[in-house]
This record gives sequence, structure tokens and C-alpha cells, in this order.
Amino acid sequence: MKTIIVTGGAGYIGSHTCKKLYEEGFNPIVYDNLSTGHKEFVKWGDLIVGDLHDTSKLKNLLKKTNPVAVIHFAASAYVGESVENPFKYYQNNVGGTLSLVEAMRLSNVDKIVFSSTCATYGIPNMQQIDEAVPQKPINPYGRSKLIIEQILKDLSDRNEINYFFLRYFNAAGADKDGEIGEWHDPETHLIPLAIESAFNGPRLKIFGSDFPTHDGYAVRDYVHVEDLADAHVASLRYLLDSGLSDAVNLGTGQGSSVFEIVRALEELGLKINYEVTERRKGDPPFLVSNPLKVEKILHWKPKYSNIKDILNSAVNWHRKNN
Repeated sequence: MKTIIVTGGAGYIGSHTCKKLYEEGFNPIVYDNLSTGHKEFVKWGDLIVGDLHDTSKLKNLLKKTNPVAVIHFAASAYVGESVENPFKYYQNNVGGTLSLVEAMRLSNVDKIVFSSTCATYGIPNMQQIDEAVPQKPINPYGRSKLIIEQILKDLSDRNEINYFFLRYFNAAGADKDGEIGEWHDPETHLIPLAIESAFNGPRLKIFGSDFPTHDGYAVRDYVHVEDLADAHVASLRYLLDSGLSDAVNLGTGQGSSVFEIVRALEELGLKINYEVTERRKGDPPFLVSNPLKVEKILHWKPKYSNIKDILNSAVNWHRKNN
């Protein structure tokens, strides 16, 4: 059984990926400091509690377990917080990754699947974003991810590492078995916030209704978290089969507006308590992926990302865990 080190594997996407790895016959070992992850989500493999900046601990873990690759999720990931505290994002995301890569180099582990983001593109003026779009992030979170990409590219050019970057669009939904789901503290994502508002949580704030979109509300590309997990395993297999370093967007190619999400939840029987407020500075009107490259390279197509399926899985998990 091939061992995979999964940094940040106690988090939302990381835990779903560990489940998929286990189902596919891999041995996932989670390395997480539990600052935002949940010990309860580590159900498929061992948990090593540790910080990315502890290079010595990482090196010892890699030498002891002899993994064939690393899947790297661990990061600070709140856009707003990154604007308020940019140093934290460069220290945690860039500094932590440098520590991880140093441990990999010292342990002769040369394959990494990296959790990147469409935030590296900034605000492109187009209906679908492909990988040729210039990367011009507008916040420290996106910039920190782009810096990491550039570091790994430089090492790859020296034949020191093989990487695969997955630039997510909007991860959403929950495990169909109801074992894990979207649980952030604080929560900032539309779908869980909307569901919480229906379960006596805070009122949902919708930021802006005057975007240049079909209904005036911001449009996003929502991808089921289980589809994202599948893409991580496909990326891993690609690298293990001697695939060259590369980067792909992970999205469906379809967009849903904020108001369409609210209406779809109401069709599921929820009463969403919301108010429309002013736009947030820097919010793009339209963020949708062009999925052609990931389909070609990884033969990946989303299976569960119909918006009704996404919302059903999210509502079911929140009802079970509310």
C-alpha cells in the first residue's frame, strides 16, 4: 500500500481526499496542526499533529513513512483576513511550504500535488477562465498561492521536484455518506452560510445585486467536494505514472448566481433569511472555469456537481450535524 502524506488533511477538502485515497487503496497520513482542521474528520489513516514550520518533524515523518508523494492542502485561506493580516499569509502559506519542500528534499520525496486557487487569476474579464489567462491576484491570499506555484516551478525546472497544481473554483457540498462536510470557523462561504440562516443562524448577507450578470448577482462555478477529491487522486496517479509537472483549473464550466443558490435552497424547503447589501471591493462579477485542459490531461469530469446535488448533500450534512 503506497503512503501519501496529506498536509491539512483534517480540513474540508483534505478530509474528503483522504477518504477517496483510502477507497482507492492508498495509505493517507494526515499532517495537520488542527488550527482550522478537525480531528473528527481524520477517519481514513493516521493523524500526526504538527506544524508545517517544523522542518525536522516533517523530515523525520517522511523518512519514517517513505511516502511516494505529498498532497499539500495546509494553508491559511480567508481572503478578507489576508488583506487585514498579509504577513500571516506569507508566513504560513509561503514559509510553511518552504519548510515542507525542504523536508521533502532531505527525504528524497519529489512529487507534490498542490492545492492552489483560481484567486491567482485576480479578476479576468472573460466568461470562462482557462490556464492561459495571466495570473494577477488582487489579495495576499491569492499572491501567496502564486508565489508557491512559482517556487515549485523553479524547482521543477531544476528537476528537483514534480508538481501538479489544482486551481480550484468554488468547493461546495458534502460527503454523500454524511460522514464529513463543510465546517469552517469562522464560516465565510455562501452555501453553508445560507443553510445556517435557515437553521436560526445569522442572516445571510448578499453582497451586491448590480453586477453585469444575467440577474445582477455574482456568478460562481461550484464544484462538489467529492469531485475535487477525485481530481486529487487523478493528479497523484498522473505524477506516479511519470507525468510532467503541470497545472489545471478545477471547475465545471457552469456558473450559478448567488440568488440562484438561494432560490434552489428554498426549493429544497429551506427558508433563507437574507439581506442584500453593497458590493465588496474586488468581488469579480463572474468566475467560471474552462475545464477543457483538466479533461484532457486527467480525464476528469465532475460527477456530482449538478447544483441540486451539491445543495442536497450540503443540506443533509448540516441537518445531521446542526
